[in-house]
Amino acid sequence: MNATDTVDSAALLARRTRLLGPAYRTFYDTPFHPVRGEGVWLYDAQGRPFLDAYNNVASVGHSHPHVVQALARQAATLNTHTRYLHEGVLAYAERLLALLPPELGHAMFTCTGSEANDLALRIARTHTGAQGLIVTQFAYHGVTASLAEASPSLGKLVKIGPNVRTIPAPDSYRQDPDSLGRQLAEGVRAAIADLQAHGQQAAALLVDTVFSSDGICTAPPGFLQEAVQAIRAAGGVFIADEVQPGFGRTGESMWGFARHGVVPDIVTLGKPMGNGHPVAGLAVRPEVMAAFGRECRYFNTFGGNPVSMAVASAVLDVIEGEGLQANALAVGHYLREQLRQLAQRHEAIGDVRGAGLFIGLELVADRAQRTPDAALTARVVNGLRQRQVLLSATGEQASALKIRPPLVFSRTHADQLVEALDAVLTEAVAG
Repeated sequence: MNATDTVDSAALLARRTRLLGPAYRTFYDTPFHPVRGEGVWLYDAQGRPFLDAYNNVASVGHSHPHVVQALARQAATLNTHTRYLHEGVLAYAERLLALLPPELGHAMFTCTGSEANDLALRIARTHTGAQGLIVTQFAYHGVTASLAEASPSLGKLVKIGPNVRTIPAPDSYRQDPDSLGRQLAEGVRAAIADLQAHGQQAAALLVDTVFSSDGICTAPPGFLQEAVQAIRAAGGVFIADEVQPGFGRTGESMWGFARHGVVPDIVTLGKPMGNGHPVAGLAVRPEVMAAFGRECRYFNTFGGNPVSMAVASAVLDVIEGEGLQANALAVGHYLREQLRQLAQRHEAIGDVRGAGLFIGLELVADRAQRTPDAALTARVVNGLRQRQVLLSATGEQASALKIRPPLVFSRTHADQLVEALDAVLTEAVAG
């Protein structure tokens, strides 16, 4: 990066801070300024390509022409709300529900994943008559008031709500995999008991089914089952947050929860369903929806609007037509194998885990003790950015690299990522 680039970035950052205020954050020590995207590439203001190994929101690739054309075509025809009749929202609901277990009979649409989780919580509380919510200890589920108080990863100053209980997240690197499900269920039962001790009942267990903010935990498949049984035994429901793992990302199945052999009571979805367009929603069991439907009217001015539904349908066209779930499975397996080979040369790599194109790579200061190394992780993230590869860190200690590229990521792209990571790790450890 030359001096002019640095000056331009500094000026843009100062302007951003002045106009947008202090709460916004940027990635990387040197903020990134993309101006164009195509497939797995983002191009900066100088026209340089950056390999995007992070942005799951652009699930079928940046600026996919089929999605862009569907958006433009419908925007040029009609865009209005769901209090009028329109074929588009019904056609998409039929397609979406056909990809989900038959027990999930209703679809509802929002503009963001935060809204979807907020709506799911309202439905769960109306159905159960209870208020208690159980989440993992470093979860992220949204930015509405009710979801921010159930999203510990937003920061230490975020106050966890009085109706919210956090439980230890599963950690397949530091826990015995055979006891992972039992320990998670024990946490759920302890949270239920604590709610009851304070005169409350549990309405829902809400988890991101790959535990992405907690550091990524995908194995062994099936470990969620006992926790789901525990919440249902207490009269609560299971909400599967599929905002990040949904739509084929895990490769083995369309949805993260399917890897665990469970059928949720509510499934929430987010912007990957629209390749970044602001569309989200949920699917719900009719019996869980019934009380909410009787007692409340749902109104979201542009949730499920014709343009959003056209975009979401186009994304499904691409996932199906380009075989992106199968691609996630094959390329994800290949990338994890390449990363495990890289670990043979770098003691700092403690663990490689994940499913499909959702991968966590844990960096450690001591492999024998499995000591997280957040400082090294930060150096690697920033070093990769300097080598024009984009990814980030995750977990409560920020010690795991989060690799979550668009689903069009190929083996060639995987090789580029591993080559850059090899070089950056070598430099970071030497430095």
